[in-house]
Amino acid sequence: MTGLSAILIVVGLFLLGGVYSFAKQQMPKGLIVLLSIASALCLAAGVLRLDVWS
Repeated sequence: MTGLSAILIVVGLFLLGGVYSFAKQQMPKGLIVLLSIASALCLAAGVLRLDVWS
């Protein structure tokens, strides 16, 4: 696992926690959708950068 992939996965998990927190606080749905998309992209980029695919 490289450093950048670890950082991307950690940021994705952090944003996923923000999605959960914002959903519990009844924040606007657009903000929750934006955070969930950003979280999914960070997690996908971190997983795809792992060296297990080659």
